[in-house]
Amino acid sequence: MVCFRCVDSKMKETFFRTLSWLHTWAGLLVCWVLLLIFFAGSLSYFRHEISLWNEPELHLGVYQNYQADTLANQLDKGQDYIAAHSPESAQRWMIGFPTERKPFQSVSWQLPPEKGQRRGKTEEHVALADGSGMISEVRASRGGDFFYRLHFDLHYMSAITARYIVGVCTMFMLIALISGIVIHKRIFKDMFSFRRDKGARSWLDAHNVSSVIALPYHLMITYTGLITLMLIYIPWTVDTAYSGDNQAFLKELNPARQTEKATGISAPQVLLSKLLPQVQAAWGDAPIKQVIVSYPNDQNSQVTFYQNTGKDVTDEANILIFNGVNGELKYASPHEASGASATYDTMMSLHTARFAAPLLRILFFFCGLLGCAMVATGTLMWAIRLRQKQQKAIDKGEKPSLGLRLVEGLNFMFILGLPLGAVSFFYANRLLSTSFAGRSEWEVHSFFIALAAMGVWAFLGRSRRQWQAALILTGSLCCALPVLNAFTSPSNLIDNIQSHQWPLVGFDVLAILLGGAMLFASKRLTLIAKAPAKRPARPASNAPNAKANKARRSEPKTSLANELTSPSSLEEAKS
Repeated sequence: MVCFRCVDSKMKETFFRTLSWLHTWAGLLVCWVLLLIFFAGSLSYFRHEISLWNEPELHLGVYQNYQADTLANQLDKGQDYIAAHSPESAQRWMIGFPTERKPFQSVSWQLPPEKGQRRGKTEEHVALADGSGMISEVRASRGGDFFYRLHFDLHYMSAITARYIVGVCTMFMLIALISGIVIHKRIFKDMFSFRRDKGARSWLDAHNVSSVIALPYHLMITYTGLITLMLIYIPWTVDTAYSGDNQAFLKELNPARQTEKATGISAPQVLLSKLLPQVQAAWGDAPIKQVIVSYPNDQNSQVTFYQNTGKDVTDEANILIFNGVNGELKYASPHEASGASATYDTMMSLHTARFAAPLLRILFFFCGLLGCAMVATGTLMWAIRLRQKQQKAIDKGEKPSLGLRLVEGLNFMFILGLPLGAVSFFYANRLLSTSFAGRSEWEVHSFFIALAAMGVWAFLGRSRRQWQAALILTGSLCCALPVLNAFTSPSNLIDNIQSHQWPLVGFDVLAILLGGAMLFASKRLTLIAKAPAKRPARPASNAPNAKANKARRSEPKTSLANELTSPSSLEEAKS
């Protein structure tokens, strides 16, 4: 007779073993790219705050609140200033009003793009709070936009290629998450289980804890990440619905971007303040975020008003488009978006956390760091298991395999190189001359130079002392960022607290906390290295084996994975 219980048990064992294999390889094949995406994406939650910190010229005397009663005067002043200072070739005029995350009024204009570029150069001037003038000399910097673009456009490659790479990695991430949920039978118990100083077991516990605590976030951020770029990965629905006319789809999706080209025939530009009554009639007291004039002083000029919807979860782009010559209303966003549009906007808002208040954004940020920890601990466990398999050969004097050296080197490069790269980016922002040509590009280059330097250092060796030195270096530089800010900007941490400039305060405090965490990690490595290893019981006889064990313990160790894994924990992990 067939034992159905035995068959069922074998099927379950095979199923879980298959899913365990899938979970391992779905995560490991793309782990270092995922680490970059998680790291850059986490910093992107403070995109505007980073951009503000990178422009110290704006740290004093520009902070303002939105003032609805003076909008007409602000529009007139902004329009007059741009008309007087912008070149005739400018394709766009922009007036930005203070928001929660960009608390200052600015005017800017965009020049035509140069050959080979998608967008032209933009020059921005910021209004002083006392109304006495404009700050026109602001250093060139990518700011937080660099990290925002890095997490889905990568760098040094075309955007479309990068987005396909990111899409594949995100799909692997989703598979790893779902398979991980299935194979972890004690998923909630694992959330409260962490065994310290247990070698491979400790890394497994750290992987489980960082995965389970922020599991809803990990699922949300992975799925919405795929949704935001879904039309790149699945374009056939649009091709079918619009008969291959992608421009018709884009015009319906975002009317503000589908402007008619300039005719070259000059025409008087309508006063922006005269359009304000129509805007207020449509939106009431809703705040205005930005006004953009496309092709100013041209017969096809167009004026677009953007509503500030930053606190709405749906994050719908409410706009009003006017004829730039006669002021006629051409388009108004519908009061109720379609179900598909509202769903997509909500997914986008959840992914970017644009709706989030400061405390919620901080929570998103730390969930992102837990995602980094989840990926990093997974890669470290892989390195430990590879070394366990080769430990006997290594003890006999053989070199670790190329695969093991590659994995350990990439772990060192990305786990420690990404934080060092970010810190280098901020130091370059303050130390490069403001008159240096291409300084914004060299800020970005400094990030990758630091990352590459850690890669070179990794392949020279990967000992515990190297990990300690890298952590101390990065942590110290991170803790010193508030000091750097105090010497290179008109305000310091104390001044910013007194003047309630919380974005700058938050940046400095977060730098100190993260730097302190890295210094604490370096201290923990020291304590682990000094702690006596638990030795397995020796055989009563066989003296030659005892001598061999003594000689083996005296051999130098070259890997963090080897040093963090005691003999007892190796045996425990194998069982």
